[in-house]
Amino acid sequence: MTKTLTTLLLVAGVLTGCTLAPHYDRPAPPVADSFPTAPEGYATAEVKSGETRRAADIGWREFFRDPRLQALIATSLENNRDLRTAALRIEEARALYQVQRADLLPTVNVNGSYTRARTTAAEAATVLGQPGVTEVYQVGLGISSYELDFFGRVRSLSNAALAQYFATEEARRSAHISLVSEVAKAYLAERAYAEQYELARDSLKARESTYGLAKQRFEAGATSALDLRDNESLVAQARVAAAQLARQRAQAHNALEVLVGKPIGTIENLPEPMRLSDERIISDIPPGLPSDLLEQRPDIRQAEQQLLSANANIGAARAAFFPRITLTASGGTISPTFSGLFDAGTRAWSFAPQLVLPIFDFGRNLSNLDLANVRKNIQIANYEKTIQTAFAEVADALVARGTLEDQVAGQEQARNAEAARYELSRLRFRSGVASYLDELDAQRQLFTAEQALVQARQLRLNNAIDLYRSLGGGLQESSAVAQQGTPAQQGTVTQ
Repeated sequence: MTKTLTTLLLVAGVLTGCTLAPHYDRPAPPVADSFPTAPEGYATAEVKSGETRRAADIGWREFFRDPRLQALIATSLENNRDLRTAALRIEEARALYQVQRADLLPTVNVNGSYTRARTTAAEAATVLGQPGVTEVYQVGLGISSYELDFFGRVRSLSNAALAQYFATEEARRSAHISLVSEVAKAYLAERAYAEQYELARDSLKARESTYGLAKQRFEAGATSALDLRDNESLVAQARVAAAQLARQRAQAHNALEVLVGKPIGTIENLPEPMRLSDERIISDIPPGLPSDLLEQRPDIRQAEQQLLSANANIGAARAAFFPRITLTASGGTISPTFSGLFDAGTRAWSFAPQLVLPIFDFGRNLSNLDLANVRKNIQIANYEKTIQTAFAEVADALVARGTLEDQVAGQEQARNAEAARYELSRLRFRSGVASYLDELDAQRQLFTAEQALVQARQLRLNNAIDLYRSLGGGLQESSAVAQQGTPAQQGTVTQ
């Protein structure tokens, strides 16, 4: 019996190496072969640093040069709760896969039993011959309802669970990249508000000083009440701007702490921040080709793994049309006394294969197959949409890069012009050539230009972060870290 059972299991193992799942062909990317160029009238921005590596090969410590930002990103990767939840989802998916994979092999159990029963006179007449109390001891090994997976149903379900596990791993990678970029953008928002608040505070001090002089001149009869009220209005405007920016900076700081996962003040040896005007704060990267996105973006690899899972489920639905063979077997010893369990002549065994062939199921299996095919088509559409979304994100970032460079350059020119205008207005007023209203207007315009310049620099840096993230950058800490192969790069779902 043992040889027969072993032979059956070996044959089942050979036959279950294949499934009825359809052959998987990766859908063609529904996007153009190249990214769009800059809008008409604007030159495509060149990579100033001369960098030629792909974004996925550039570590976030190399891309983000601000030491303070590097420390915040490192802290967030250790403490962010969303990323921690994504990591736990991987453990959950791994456990589910291992549960499903266990069905590929028979479950062998050790069983022992003791039965004590009294028979009646009627039972004794047909079974034992005389009434009385009987005892039966039994011990042995058993296999319960093991499916001989001749048509790959269990194998297909295992492959589907494995693909879902891989998809969950890609989801964690995607969450990692998103966290890096979100921390960077939140940090830039806090820095932008801080610099604007600094400008507003300095402007408020200067306007209060000017208002004091205007008040003295008014009391001395040297200026009119109109000049005094204009100065007073400028002071009020600066106070409002300072209060608004102080509030926005505090809120941006709170948002950054949520992403970092702990109070920023508790981070030891936190470096001083760099200014947004510093060209070294963020590096520059080339866009690459659209086809690179299929390997660089975890969300695209995640969508493909979900498609592979749906493809494997079709194999399980197809296998349901064929006979399902299960095996139940046991072997051991049985004796009326405990001491005689292993005596000669006490061996006992049972072998009970079962075959179930669906004949009339009222369309249940056919409907399940239709459902599996529909779900695969849904995943194909989701995969293609994910590629289109990724392409659009890169295209938007590339289109904006050149225009934002021009916007920052134009805003710097405007700020410099307003600063020169303000100085000329002051000199003209001191010389008695122009009225004080010209100086006040120049001061107002200079403050507006300085605030707009900070905002333009923030937009340019945010655009660089968006391009880095949309190209799949931010997963590695540095280029020296060896990149592990991903399930999508391996090409097939394997055990």
